[in-house]
Amino acid sequence: MFLTLVKIVFLSPLTLLLSAMAFGSIPFDRKGDFFRWCPWAWSKCILWTFGIKVHVEGKENIDFTKPYIFVSNHASMADIPTVMVALNGKVNIVFKKELTWVPIWGWALRYGPFIMIDRSNPRDAMASIDRAVKTIKSGHSVILFPEGTRTSDGRLQPFKRGAFTLAAKSGVPVVPMTINNTYGIMPKGSMVVKRADITVILGKPIPTEKIENKADELDLMERVHQAIEKHYTNQS
Repeated sequence: MFLTLVKIVFLSPLTLLLSAMAFGSIPFDRKGDFFRWCPWAWSKCILWTFGIKVHVEGKENIDFTKPYIFVSNHASMADIPTVMVALNGKVNIVFKKELTWVPIWGWALRYGPFIMIDRSNPRDAMASIDRAVKTIKSGHSVILFPEGTRTSDGRLQPFKRGAFTLAAKSGVPVVPMTINNTYGIMPKGSMVVKRADITVILGKPIPTEKIENKADELDLMERVHQAIEKHYTNQS
């Protein structure tokens, strides 16, 4: 734990600098490209500092000039930097409101192109989905973790419907994204970060143009869950 704390202290100035740069870029960076570069650079540094390597499979399935809804399992705090690196920073993260309480970094999240969701307020949650639809239709991908929170036992959890409601409204393909070997890096409730080799598997995009009702959304949710589970390694 001591070594982890030393590394966190070492990274704190970089985190502060990149957060300030991202926050300061918001009025001038209309497309959000520089804003997204900041968390990508931060993620690269975080993973390198903690000796975490990311291996990506299935990039040939993705045309990064087009928008997608990436849907991933969620096992660790390491998942966020992992997806930023795996997707070359070309994605907007849907994040929970509580993260905006962090000074500077949280301010950048609140006012930047990433999408905040308040899970305690259904009306605000639906407004967040509408904002995500606008983001996607402007040509930018988003990523969601439909389990709702990190797994507590290393197993793949049931999905919540929000990501698939977003898919129905936006009409862009959903990409199942499996992340393996992050649970042991920093399990929920732990403060120790361990070295690891992470594998990210990008599945083939699933079309969503014909989703017309709740039953179609639930069917899509099941198909995506199965696609992620197919490659998922039980990490308990």
